[in-house]
Amino acid sequence: MNDTPEQALEHEDLPVEHAKSAPEDRSVAGPLDADEANAVRPYVDLGGVKIVPRPELQLRLEVEEGTKRVVAVGLDYAGSTLQVQPFAAPRSSGLWHEIRAQIADQIAKQGGKATEREGTFGPELLAEIPIVAGGSETGRRIARFIGVDGPRWFLRGVIAGEGAVDEQAAEKIEDLFRSIVVVRGNSPMPPRDLIPLHMPATTPGAVGETE
Repeated sequence: MNDTPEQALEHEDLPVEHAKSAPEDRSVAGPLDADEANAVRPYVDLGGVKIVPRPELQLRLEVEEGTKRVVAVGLDYAGSTLQVQPFAAPRSSGLWHEIRAQIADQIAKQGGKATEREGTFGPELLAEIPIVAGGSETGRRIARFIGVDGPRWFLRGVIAGEGAVDEQAAEKIEDLFRSIVVVRGNSPMPPRDLIPLHMPATTPGAVGETE
């Protein structure tokens, strides 16, 4: 089965070096590196990322069938959903510029449409992705693909629900994305490898596993 646009990132051929893509205030306003975060602030520890608990936030872990490894974190908040994945990246160059083109190409191959635009975090994709059931298209869903290059990591997010179409809702889910802390660790990792994620000890609200 082919990967969805949300899943396709690992194991691609490494492209030529590209400049990093991130907001100018990233190191202050987030998403933060573990070395930049407030050490005394409470977080939900998911391994590769830490999440600030907040009221009404629901957290899900997406688990790969077969290996049973956690491959993404799903966050439901304020009428929107946010899927996040942290990846290892080169120290001096970024991944987002190349990855955007790959995601847009995959969406087009599936019969969808992806439009690049400037967003809160820099370039992003606004996508219309076909919903297929029984071999035929039953509708389309709207999603925003966002990405930030940090120190030796890349954080990818996919926004759906109200945050993909409504400006006020978008501000709330973007604030959630900003609050994420990426824990790269010191272990050597090839660029584009998923930074390991794991089940938290405590969670804000319900936590489920989806395959």
